[in-house]
Amino acid sequence: MENKLLQKIAECVERGKVDIKSPHPPDMQGSEGADELTARALEAGIAPHEVLSRSLIEGMKVVGERFRNNEIYLPDVLMSARAMNAAMEHLKPHFTSGKVKYKGRIVLGTVAGDLHDIGKKIVGMFFEGGGWEVIDCGVDVSEPKFLKSIEEHTPDAVGLSALLTTTMVNMEGIVKGIKTRYPDIKVIVGGAPVTGAFADKIGADGYSPDPQGALDQLIAELT
Repeated sequence: MENKLLQKIAECVERGKVDIKSPHPPDMQGSEGADELTARALEAGIAPHEVLSRSLIEGMKVVGERFRNNEIYLPDVLMSARAMNAAMEHLKPHFTSGKVKYKGRIVLGTVAGDLHDIGKKIVGMFFEGGGWEVIDCGVDVSEPKFLKSIEEHTPDAVGLSALLTTTMVNMEGIVKGIKTRYPDIKVIVGGAPVTGAFADKIGADGYSPDPQGALDQLIAELT
């Protein structure tokens, strides 16, 4: 029973089935979604960390791999993220109570001069689905703002995003500023114009063209 329920939650995350009222996907209309099933799992005594690791993390991992392989597209990822967030609402009280521990903490922000938000938010969704605490600094984030957030939240890593070539160059100064003051913190970069060669050039610890890859690479860096 436990395994079946956890598998159903993972499927809801994969397919983007938020709750029983959600019309998406069409073949799951009228059935319970991630919201109701997660509540049922906790009521049945399934440990919150089991729901996280065996349902949400596994479900988002499949979403990430399919997105990377161009088998699904951005609207599908956003629906999966909605389903994951619905489940996370039931788990968050257990994080704050200490019953479930985050795997790590990451500060995210779109760099100074850039107001694009969607890529950063998607990366944040994958990290949350992977059991990480995400501190989102928003857009147009300067070096001092990143440094202030690091001081306040003591993260394991920082993620910088840029969608424009004109703002991508701002990453270099921000990376250097972070590394100068906090040399042990891992810094990953991403965004449409960013490449692995550019990441190496500016001294970043990692780069990935897709959100699942960013999560996998950072985990590898920290272990």
